[in-house]
Amino acid sequence: MSRFHRLIALAAFLAFAASSLCAQNVENAHKLSLREAVTLALENSRDLKLARVQYEVALNEAGVDRAAFLPNLYTGGGYVYTHGFPSVPGSGPPSVFELAYRQSVFNPLLKGQQRADEDRARSKKVEIDRMRDDVMVRAASVYLELAEVRHLLAVMGTDQAAAEKIVEVTRQRVAANQELPIEETKAELTSARINERLLKLQDRDELLSHQLGDLTGIPDNQPIEVEAEQPSFGSDLQQAQAAELAVQNDAGVREAENERVARQHLFRAARLSYWPTVDAVGDYSIFSHVNNYDLFYKTFVRNNINVGIEVTIPIFASKTRANVALARSELDEAEVALGNRRQQVRVQSQQSTRESRELEASREVARLDLKVAQQTLELTQARLEDGKATLRDVEQARVDESEKWMYFLDADLAWQKSQLKILQVTGQLAKVLQH
Repeated sequence: MSRFHRLIALAAFLAFAASSLCAQNVENAHKLSLREAVTLALENSRDLKLARVQYEVALNEAGVDRAAFLPNLYTGGGYVYTHGFPSVPGSGPPSVFELAYRQSVFNPLLKGQQRADEDRARSKKVEIDRMRDDVMVRAASVYLELAEVRHLLAVMGTDQAAAEKIVEVTRQRVAANQELPIEETKAELTSARINERLLKLQDRDELLSHQLGDLTGIPDNQPIEVEAEQPSFGSDLQQAQAAELAVQNDAGVREAENERVARQHLFRAARLSYWPTVDAVGDYSIFSHVNNYDLFYKTFVRNNINVGIEVTIPIFASKTRANVALARSELDEAEVALGNRRQQVRVQSQQSTRESRELEASREVARLDLKVAQQTLELTQARLEDGKATLRDVEQARVDESEKWMYFLDADLAWQKSQLKILQVTGQLAKVLQH
């Protein structure tokens, strides 16, 4: 046996061994539907968990700004040596106990920053929605591709057997001087290509199984069994409807809208900063007798309370004018960015719809091509029974049918992925995959 023949035989043996191993693991496999895979991926997604934590951080940042408008009490104590007039650092009198109160009543800049941070926190909530859709699309795409590879492996097993029969029949005909030697080489080449494709599919199966296990949290040592029949993601949305839904549901558009509202708050706050700021203040102190403080004044009271309103009036505020100009330009920038994003989403949605229609047409061509190959195989088998065709003709028709299966499954997967993309951009993905 030549080296070339030994390689073909080795490839066939490896394929058979892998198929046998898969059959042994079927009973222990984790049976998984598409919706179950999506649900597990959402539960186990590290990216989604990170997006939720980032949303909490954004909410807490807004809470820090809000705290300035809530009561704030401070107290403290210490010991200071004085000589001469009895005061302590900070120009206050020596006290045994102090309690200070401060609360902003009217501060446009602080209030505008608070509202802007709240708007930007909503953008982080949008990021959670976007990440959820990305996880669903990723899990569904891997699942569908794994199902396609499993189907192709089953088809290629028949294809491989047919190719080996063709090699055997051709070798017999060459030995009987009924075929040229080149025909035997061609048959061996076809068989080698099928074996090569089969090995690549097995590697792809292993990789996709690992990816799906990582997404869903299923251990690597546990095989995954996917369903052969998958739900259709076909959508009857017209191009204009899809474009409008895409604009309404696009995460980038919603984030741009939140950013525009945030900058509107900052611009309004900058303009209002020409007005005075108002703070509620107060303090309570218990003075001490350090350094004869009570002897410096005719009237000495240990317990002291000061409560009032502190008003800060800007007289000449060059920085305020600069802040207003900056906020105005940033608001204009946000308006333009929002318009550009809406137009970009509309164009991308229309392009995705067109691409999906083209892929659907290609899928239909591949389906009909497969149907023709199946009917050709049936006719060839009938001719074989009538003695009008040879076994080689039948096996060649079977190889052709298997190849058409591969083209159809590839076209179907491409179309399904395009439909997933349309469902994602139009906001209907969760409705289809989680219900």
